[in-house]
Amino acid sequence: MKSIILYLLIFSGVLAQAKANEKVKNDTISDTFNKDFVYNVKKAAGAIQIDGTLDEDDWHDAQKAAPFFLVLPIDTGYPQLQSEVMLTYDDKALYMAFVFYDTTPGKRIMESFRRDFNFGNNDNFLSFFDTFLDQTNGFSFGISASGAKWDGTMSKGSAVNLDWDAKWESETEHHDDRWVSEMRIPFKSIRYPSGGQRWNVNFSRLDIKTNEKSSWAPVPRQFPTASLAYTGVMRFDEPLPKSSVQFSLIPYLYGSFANDYEAGTGAEYQKDFGFDAKVGISSSMNLDLTYNPDFAQVEVDQQVTNIDRFELFFPEKRQFFLENSDLFSGFGYNNVTPFFSRRIGLDAPVLAGARLSGKIGNDWRIGFMNMTTQETSNYLARNFSVASVQKKVFARSNIGFIFVNKEYLSQPDSVELFNRVAGIDYNLASSNNFWTGKLFYHRSFQPGNPDRQYAQGANLGYRRKNIQVTLSQTSVGENYLAETGFVRRKGYNFLGPEITYLFVPNKKVVSHGPSVQLDNYFTPNYNKIEHENTYSYQLEFQNRSILNFGYQDLFIELENDFDPTHISGQFLPAGSRHNFGGAFVNFSSSPKQMFKWNAEAVKGTFYNGDIQYVQGQVGYRFQPYINFALNFNYTDIHLPLPFERTGFWLVGPKLDVTFSENIFWTTFVQYNEQIDNMNVNMRFQWRYQPVSDFFLVYTDNYIPGSWNSRNRALVLKITYWLN
Repeated sequence: MKSIILYLLIFSGVLAQAKANEKVKNDTISDTFNKDFVYNVKKAAGAIQIDGTLDEDDWHDAQKAAPFFLVLPIDTGYPQLQSEVMLTYDDKALYMAFVFYDTTPGKRIMESFRRDFNFGNNDNFLSFFDTFLDQTNGFSFGISASGAKWDGTMSKGSAVNLDWDAKWESETEHHDDRWVSEMRIPFKSIRYPSGGQRWNVNFSRLDIKTNEKSSWAPVPRQFPTASLAYTGVMRFDEPLPKSSVQFSLIPYLYGSFANDYEAGTGAEYQKDFGFDAKVGISSSMNLDLTYNPDFAQVEVDQQVTNIDRFELFFPEKRQFFLENSDLFSGFGYNNVTPFFSRRIGLDAPVLAGARLSGKIGNDWRIGFMNMTTQETSNYLARNFSVASVQKKVFARSNIGFIFVNKEYLSQPDSVELFNRVAGIDYNLASSNNFWTGKLFYHRSFQPGNPDRQYAQGANLGYRRKNIQVTLSQTSVGENYLAETGFVRRKGYNFLGPEITYLFVPNKKVVSHGPSVQLDNYFTPNYNKIEHENTYSYQLEFQNRSILNFGYQDLFIELENDFDPTHISGQFLPAGSRHNFGGAFVNFSSSPKQMFKWNAEAVKGTFYNGDIQYVQGQVGYRFQPYINFALNFNYTDIHLPLPFERTGFWLVGPKLDVTFSENIFWTTFVQYNEQIDNMNVNMRFQWRYQPVSDFFLVYTDNYIPGSWNSRNRALVLKITYWLN
């Protein structure tokens, strides 16, 4: 505990001793880095029709957020083509209109009509609203050139979670010299302090044809335009309406057919129902409920070739777990976190769940989640609970506490089955985002209560236009157990400095420079057991293509027997020591081209043998209707006897068709030689009402060679949002 207090004092000192313009003030709620950029929102005098035509008097009378400033490729001066944003509001909604001037020859870049589009593959407009003035959390709304919507919740100062959907309207019109959009965002769709008159805001434009990104309030090029530290000020004419209790119900029906040919189950038919419910307890607090949830429509994970010794991390995609997810999953690091929602419901159906999350005042956030899974032939019924509280400190930093409990239900009297983790995190963020950092200490509790049940880490980063420096440290005890978390390895100490220096010449090469990353792992007694040192050089070109090349040097002392191929049945013995490494080169093409590709090639030694592999993706778009992509990986491993030379392919063609803003069809095929499987997943989605969907999902797994089906399933699901 003394070391934790010492770390807190050190981190606080770093923040307090930063440059003068990073000075922490007690009145940060009324101050931002871009406080001189002020937009005054006038209340609408008449009705606004969302049609993409700005012919209402309120648009003529509204203040224009202009000019926009360049962010990329350089953050000085103005973009070649300017933009204008206008806002107004009434008692029920916020209205936004923008005009993007575009006289550059060629088609406007629009990948598809799909909601929550890929940011880098579309000409687009994004807005970022910091409704609680904490410069950490907020909401983002946007439109691509095709009219596709973008909406998400914001956390950690700039991260946008696009799996959150809200009901709102928009319309986009194209002209020879510009494209124009109107948006209507109901106040009940977002959370904010009732009666307030100020939010923080910024607007961003990505123009792929000119390879320029710009924003209304200027943002340094090393940060995304979503950085809430660099928002301007948005003032309303009158206090915003006090929100009443909001309630929405999303019932669903589903039916399915399945046949597991390998297990010999025969055809199985199932039909069921369930629902999600959202209760807006206040304008800043939300209660989510779910009963008998079904996640059949969630997109399948993209498979990867595994030559690592540890579990692979796949991100959460189920919507119920994603709103305010940082309150639960933002503790620790990605590879040492006490709560990982994918542990819930993938090995047993979820029976029901509830989640309470939001803000209390301007400085406090709370989160509580409780989920229960059903009993199966392999697992007892289990209850998962997680509670967290977060307090803002200084300008943009916060301190948080978390408690996670996994309890087995109806367990035998002779045993006690549970796992619990408690932890504290301190997240550092200076007012201008130059300094960031984290400090955490977590402890697990389980039957027997052994020693060394801790996970502790700290990092400190400094980021400017030319130099980026990060120092990370982690220590995990060999008995630390977070069954509802994600912990890649235990019983080690880690130290990893990283430094990058960039030259920004503002020519055909807009930036280039070297990077060094030194990852070192030690035993609890600080004997080295592994290092991974990466030396690289990166060049970013004016058309936004990127070339990166370098060398990796690795040393590993195996803690357990290990098969590097994962398929041979032979093993390198525990305790054996291996020095190896290799050269790599990767390239990503310009996003403005209809044909896009990226690839990485590696050649070198691998444990006591050799390896070479190539991986990447090629894609072509027939905008805005069809996108075709092909993921590929070929890995060739040559280890001495008794291993045999092993080469395996992973090929994943994906076809994404967006017939309109409401009808989508995706087919994803993944042929994986390493696991001897080919998976076909097809998904049809019809959004027949706002946030109400019809899904038809087909999946099949085949045995390569004989092409006999392993298992097959067809699911139909209908949801409807009652609000």
